[in-house]
Amino acid sequence: MNPPLERLLTIRHRYLPLLKRLETLFGEMSQAYTAVAGQYGFACNGCADNCCLTRFYHHTLLEYLYLVKGLRSLEADARRTIYEKALAVSADMDDADRHGKALRIMCPLNRNDRCTLYAYRPMICRLHGIPHELQRPGGEPIRNPGCNAFFDQSRQRGRTNYIRFDRTPFYRQMAALEQELRRKTGYSDKIKLTIAHMLVSITDKAYEID
Repeated sequence: MNPPLERLLTIRHRYLPLLKRLETLFGEMSQAYTAVAGQYGFACNGCADNCCLTRFYHHTLLEYLYLVKGLRSLEADARRTIYEKALAVSADMDDADRHGKALRIMCPLNRNDRCTLYAYRPMICRLHGIPHELQRPGGEPIRNPGCNAFFDQSRQRGRTNYIRFDRTPFYRQMAALEQELRRKTGYSDKIKLTIAHMLVSITDKAYEID
C-alpha cells in the first residue's frame, strides 16, 4: 500500500532526524560491505546478472521517505524523466504479474549504468552481491552465497573461502529506526513496493510542499 506521502511531508519535521540517522547507518553498511568485498577482491562493475534488473521489494517507510528526499533534490525535468520511466516499468511489471510471467527489467533510476539517486538507494541495493549471513534467535545462521558475478570472480581468483559478513546488526538497527518512525508519524500499514512503484506514487504536489 502506498503511504500517504503528502500528509507525511507536512509533518516531516518529526522524522527528518531519523532520516539523518538512516544516512549514518547506510554509511556504516557501505563501509562494512566495502571492507569485506575488498578482502575478496570483488568489484561490482556491471554484469549480465545486473541487480538493477532484479525485482526487489522494499518494506520500510524509512527507505521510501529517504528516496523521496533524494527526488526532492533533483530539478523538475530530471524528476519528470524518472517518473515517466517508472510509469512504464511499473506497467510492464503489473502486466507480467497478471499473466504469471517472470520479468527482468531495468530499474527506472538507472541511467547509463549508474544510479541517478545512488546516495539515496535502499538497503538491498547497498548490500547485494557478496555472501552474507543472518542470525536466527536460537537457530543456525542463514547464509546466502552471493550473486553470480561474485561467484564468477571468486572462481577466477581461486578464492572460495567465506569471509564473515553478518547483516543482522544492520537489520536490527533498521527495524528500530522504522519502529520509531512509525510511532512519530502514526503510519501503521505494511509496505511492499518496488522502486518503480515507489516512484509512481509520488505526485508533483509532493514537490510543492515546503
